[in-house]
Amino acid sequence: ENAMLMNREQSVLLIVDVQAKLAPFIHDGEQVAAHCAWLAQVAERVGVPVVVTEHFPEKIGGTLDSVRAATQAAHYVGKQCFSAQDDGCLDGTAVERQRQVIVCGTEAHVCVQQTALSLHWAGKQVFVVADASGSRDPANRDLAFERMRGHGIEIVSREMVAFEWLQRGGTDLFREVNRDFIR
Repeated sequence: ENAMLMNREQSVLLIVDVQAKLAPFIHDGEQVAAHCAWLAQVAERVGVPVVVTEHFPEKIGGTLDSVRAATQAAHYVGKQCFSAQDDGCLDGTAVERQRQVIVCGTEAHVCVQQTALSLHWAGKQVFVVADASGSRDPANRDLAFERMRGHGIEIVSREMVAFEWLQRGGTDLFREVNRDFIR
C-alpha cells in the first residue's frame, strides 16, 4: 500500500473555521465553502469521519449553514488558539485517532496553516485541500500553501482526495460517488 496516498480508513476530514461573519470576506468564499461542503458529503459517503472547528463562534458566528447542512454527523469543537491542535480541542476526536488529516477551511494563512503545521509536527500525515481553503487575500493563501509544502505538508485538490479515498473504479461506491459528486 502506498503510504503517500490518502486512505479512507486512515483519514479524517478537518474543516477549519468556515464561519458566518468571516465567510463574506474570503476571496472566492462561496466556492471555498461549497468545496468544504462537497468534501464533507464525500467523506460521509465513503465512511471518513469529519471534525469541524469554530473559532470564537460567539464573536465570528457559527459554521456557515451550507457547510453545516453537509456535516450532520460531524463532531463540532470550539477553539481560541489559531492552531486547533495547540488549542487542545481536537483531543478525543477522530483527528487524534487517525493517521492522516485532510484539512480545509479558512483562513489558509492563519488557522489552517497553524493547525496543519502543528499536526505535522505532532506526527500526523497532513494534506491541505487547496481548492477548499481560502484567505481574504489570495496572496496570503498562496504563500501559506508554499510554506506548508516546504515543511512536508501535501497540497492537494478535492478531486485528488475523493479519488484516493475511492482507490478504484468499477465498484458500487465509485459509481455512487461519481454519479452524485464528480462533475
